[in-house]
Amino acid sequence: MSIKLNLNNLMDLSRNISVPQYNQGAISPGIVHIGVGNFHRAHQAVYLNRLFNRGLDHDWGIVGAGVMPSDGLMRERLEKQDWLSTIVELDPDGYTASVCGSMIGFAEVSAEGIIGWLTKPEIRIVSLTVTEGGYFLDPKTGGFDAGHPLIQEDIAMPDSPKTVFGSIVVALKRRKALGYEPFTVMSCDNVPENGTVAKRAVLGVATLMAPELVDWITTSVAFPNSMVDCITPATGERERNIAMEHFGVEDASVVVCEPFRQWVLEDNFPQGRPRLEDVGVEFVQDVTPFELMKLRILNGGHAAIAYASALLGYEYAHEAMRVPLIQAFLNKLEQDEIIPTVPPVPGVDFHSYLKQTMMRFSNAQIGDRISRLCLDGSNRQPKFIFPTIIDRLTQGLSIKGLALEVALWCRYCTGIDEAGRPLVVEDENAERLREKACLAQSDPTAFIGMADIFGALSTDPVFAREFSEVLGSLWKNGTAFTLTRYVNGST
Repeated sequence: MSIKLNLNNLMDLSRNISVPQYNQGAISPGIVHIGVGNFHRAHQAVYLNRLFNRGLDHDWGIVGAGVMPSDGLMRERLEKQDWLSTIVELDPDGYTASVCGSMIGFAEVSAEGIIGWLTKPEIRIVSLTVTEGGYFLDPKTGGFDAGHPLIQEDIAMPDSPKTVFGSIVVALKRRKALGYEPFTVMSCDNVPENGTVAKRAVLGVATLMAPELVDWITTSVAFPNSMVDCITPATGERERNIAMEHFGVEDASVVVCEPFRQWVLEDNFPQGRPRLEDVGVEFVQDVTPFELMKLRILNGGHAAIAYASALLGYEYAHEAMRVPLIQAFLNKLEQDEIIPTVPPVPGVDFHSYLKQTMMRFSNAQIGDRISRLCLDGSNRQPKFIFPTIIDRLTQGLSIKGLALEVALWCRYCTGIDEAGRPLVVEDENAERLREKACLAQSDPTAFIGMADIFGALSTDPVFAREFSEVLGSLWKNGTAFTLTRYVNGST
């Protein structure tokens, strides 16, 4: 028999579930988090839950917020369980579960609902997980895309913005008028220099909506960079069943994740911050080396196995990692082309980090679907793969394996695997990607010529040559043959 998760039932839960050791009613808000998905609840919310369990910093409770329809659905589910979440860590040696209570509310999913919370003086940090594609980046320049339709809508209706950054700018304007200190904007997305990118987006919107704020934001609002890491699959029937069958808890929004968790933060919080260093967060002056290590080795590694595995018909990451050819492709690509582009990180051996990463990918308990690793490629490839290619081209180094990874993505975007089975391409540019990927069978430049995605690579002759060669092999000889040639040093 399972027990529904809510505050009234906490004490009735199984003894093998850790529950908050604090009174949720005694937690006051200090953070608004925009984009309440599984990763946030497995990561930032867990660190704060641990801190609250120690009796520390109870004035840093989280209030959720969002602008997407999915945020409204999440709000509905969490409200029914008093904002609590069950976190199940899927360790191969045994599952553990805890109830996380660090979220104490959720803003109404509307412009005024979010802005109202952001304007409250007790809110000192606004954190973000709005996905890699949520920062309105211009792929050609790397700057802010002021012409994006959603940004243009915000400019036209500045009192009811639809974007996260429009809401932030309006809230900062109100705070300044009221004499309140500005909040810190803390990005927790897998984006290179995520704090800098968030600042660029806020200033880009402010320039168009409230230019009088630009100097104040530039000098007074902090945007710390960060590196975050915890493999967190989507929630489905399997995950809900794990919570019920192993722990007897009924949680419509249960979070399952790996036992590994890492957070490296630039210590730049003028209005104060919770003492997260007491629960394992690393505070450093420069996050960049840690960030590049993770983005290129781990996220780039996920991309490397994703499309090859999908084309070969594998459903889960751990299944793919049992295939010697896929494991060998990942290892060679990392060792030969990715790791050499990552600057040294104090106290970290990259080869040990790679070994640990491959073990994490191999964790069968996670049930991480290949489809999750494949989604949103038009936003992820420019963050996780293209910068490595550009670095190597600049240095005159080989990009054979990286070009193969991009060719695998292109072949995947046709929507058909090696056995002729349909593949679902989940991407905001899905239709165009499919069209260009099909054309690329006879004209490879049709795919890489999409300048809004490939940026400078769209016209690079060396990249075009290497991409065309391996894409031709994928169509003529198949994925396994082409991977084997690369692994054996023949392509």
